[in-house]
Amino acid sequence: MKKILLTGAKGMVGQNILNHDSAKLFNWLTPSRNELDLTSQNIVELYIHQNHPDFVIHAAGMVGGIQANINSPIDFLVNNMRIGMNVIHSSMLAGVPKLLNLGSSCMYPRNAPNPLQEKMVLSGEFEPTNEGYALAKVASAKLCQYISQHPANYLYKTAIPSNLYGHYDDFGLDRSHMIPAVIDKLHRAKANNTNNVEIWGDGMSRREFMFAHDLADFIFYTLKNFDLMPEILNIGVGTDLTINEYYRIIAKEVGYEGSFSYDLAKPSGMNQKLLDISNLDEFGWCASTSLAQGIKKTYQHYLEFCL
Repeated sequence: MKKILLTGAKGMVGQNILNHDSAKLFNWLTPSRNELDLTSQNIVELYIHQNHPDFVIHAAGMVGGIQANINSPIDFLVNNMRIGMNVIHSSMLAGVPKLLNLGSSCMYPRNAPNPLQEKMVLSGEFEPTNEGYALAKVASAKLCQYISQHPANYLYKTAIPSNLYGHYDDFGLDRSHMIPAVIDKLHRAKANNTNNVEIWGDGMSRREFMFAHDLADFIFYTLKNFDLMPEILNIGVGTDLTINEYYRIIAKEVGYEGSFSYDLAKPSGMNQKLLDISNLDEFGWCASTSLAQGIKKTYQHYLEFCL
């Protein structure tokens, strides 16, 4: 039974990890925010030294959609930078031999050609709407690379997931990512007999989404094959759709039959974010949940737990 410290255990990724069938094979440390302040270096160092985890999965962080990032760029930079540095550096100081750091596709340059290859990180400027978050995520990934070059043979690696959605997602419009926001928006439009729903931008931006349970499945695969995992690895499904297409698919699942309009004054982020999963294929793992299956399961979760 390996002892694993999981940061962000109450978040969407953390809860999907802990509810995976393979979770019972491990002994978990899952401190809440009240039990462990990840923004305090001294507190984090003390906790890791006292608990001696064999492995750390760093999934904690301040997250949100475009509007949240625009509203609070200082918080997204400072909080995520502190959390990442504290968890990763303290793990090294405590002698934890292996760590999996979860990055973000926001780490890639705004104008990089798609699909996005791991070597493109830090090859250009970030998308302005989430620059602070991206800077913090890149810093954590670089710290993992530096530590892995240490003579003590640490294995600290970074996985870069595509956009995620699924069970335990945040459906609040001021904090959520696109798919949960659209599910909530279209469900309420149907319930209120609203005949038109507004889409930010022109709806032509392309995005790749993966069901969060599949990311959890990847993590357990990685725990068994960590030595073989590349130092930085994209995790995605290898296909993307336009925002308009996501709206239509979700509308069909929700039962919304109204029309859509566009607010061209609102930001829509990068034109495309599609991950190159060639190295993931070589690593031997692939996602198993189709978009239709994932949205259906996510909507059922929303109806059961979030209304």
